[in-house]
Amino acid sequence: MTTLARGENRPAPADRMTVTVTCGAPLDVSALLLGTDGKVRSDGDFVFFNQPVAQGVMYRHGQGAGDMVDVTTSALPPDVDKVVVTASLDGRGPATLASAGALTTTIGSPSGTLTFPLTGLTTETAVVCVEIYRRQGAWKVRAVGQGYDNGLAGIATAFGVNVDDEPAPPTQPPTPPPAQSYSQQPGGATPPGYAAAPPAPGYAPPQPYQPTGGQPPGYPPQAPPPQPYQPAAQAPGFASQQGAQPMQSDLFSPSHAEVNGVGIQKQNGKMIKVAVQGEVMARAGSMVAYQGDLHFQALGSGGIGRAIQQRLTGEGVPLMKVNGHGDLFLADSAADVHTIDLDGTDGLTINGSNVLAFDSSLRYDIKRVQGAAGYASNAGFFNCVFTGRGRIAITTHGHPVVLNVDAPTYADPQAAVAWSSSLQTGIKRNDSFGLGRLMGRSTGEGMTLQFSGRGFVVVQPSELPPGGLIGGTGGGQQAGQSGGALGGLFG
Repeated sequence: MTTLARGENRPAPADRMTVTVTCGAPLDVSALLLGTDGKVRSDGDFVFFNQPVAQGVMYRHGQGAGDMVDVTTSALPPDVDKVVVTASLDGRGPATLASAGALTTTIGSPSGTLTFPLTGLTTETAVVCVEIYRRQGAWKVRAVGQGYDNGLAGIATAFGVNVDDEPAPPTQPPTPPPAQSYSQQPGGATPPGYAAAPPAPGYAPPQPYQPTGGQPPGYPPQAPPPQPYQPAAQAPGFASQQGAQPMQSDLFSPSHAEVNGVGIQKQNGKMIKVAVQGEVMARAGSMVAYQGDLHFQALGSGGIGRAIQQRLTGEGVPLMKVNGHGDLFLADSAADVHTIDLDGTDGLTINGSNVLAFDSSLRYDIKRVQGAAGYASNAGFFNCVFTGRGRIAITTHGHPVVLNVDAPTYADPQAAVAWSSSLQTGIKRNDSFGLGRLMGRSTGEGMTLQFSGRGFVVVQPSELPPGGLIGGTGGGQQAGQSGGALGGLFG
């Protein structure tokens, strides 16, 4: 066995080699086939867990040991001059390679073995371990050890892989929803921490809540309150026979009838109805019923960008794209539902487990809370940042409180559901006087999210780890412009 130092190169030990990467923390191993320009020829040259085979290269899961990449140089395409093998943290363990433990790359073959211990990594989350390259008709191996702070997506992008699965949405939504009031009170209050702002172009001004009269255009008010059961009322859908009703129940009261209107709206406190006239994004598995001609498609199914993001941050937001014409009913384990309208002047950061549905006019990304990179867990520190104009439906476990950030504000990472993206975020460790043992039970490290600036934070009365965690977003101020206003909160 020969040990390589960083930058050292040797002749490839054989035509067929197996590159194995081992570490004390969970890693994702991948390979990229590069041309003479140092870039992939197409996205098919990126070999990883979601795309394990390319010509001459194959990824294999280690089943508890190190993941492997098999390279057969004689089978590589003639216009491929280099194969790089990389490793990246998968989000289940430490946040940086500095605390991941010993990281070693081994190049094995029947003719001999080369090993490369990677040391000196600090804030990096991914690293190019070795490269197998063509030189004057022969193949050689070089120990690289170059780290990247932006993970597998950063490496893929550096070598020319397109990690943007979905095309950018149109700048103007085809049927923009009107702004909603913050709470259902006369006058239509704005979210705390925001001054009233004129409506964005194409959006109707906020309408005051009207308990018995008209309704805002586009989105009707919620279903009317339950009415006392009237025995004489005929159940909808049942014709009377000789003056007698076939069935009687309070289920047939108006409070259980479907609401009318277009777009995303609350059917009741636990369910939303989407009158689909085109396209909407929804949480996969949240459909409880639908009527009409609707088609369901997994968003980014097999796509490189979504696969990388979801692998890094947890399950991600498992989305489906629904298009066609009809009515779609969505719910998530009977959680409370709320709708929020964005007018484009500020973004909204949301814990991924709380996203239920949103207009396709909105854009979203996954980001990490500033200052979270040094902690051993990603739980609660990656979230979705939504920008643009449109409506989004979220869920909470129980009735939330909306905090106005007029002073330094702190929340458990699992209890913080959503917040203004223009807020500055950070991590605070509560270790004074043993406080870390009393707070933040979901993280296990006594850490809380810290908010400052101008905006609001939505907090649910639950710290239970969500089923589809995205974890937190950092630098919310990078996603939205400060001083913006949401068209409405909690419709």
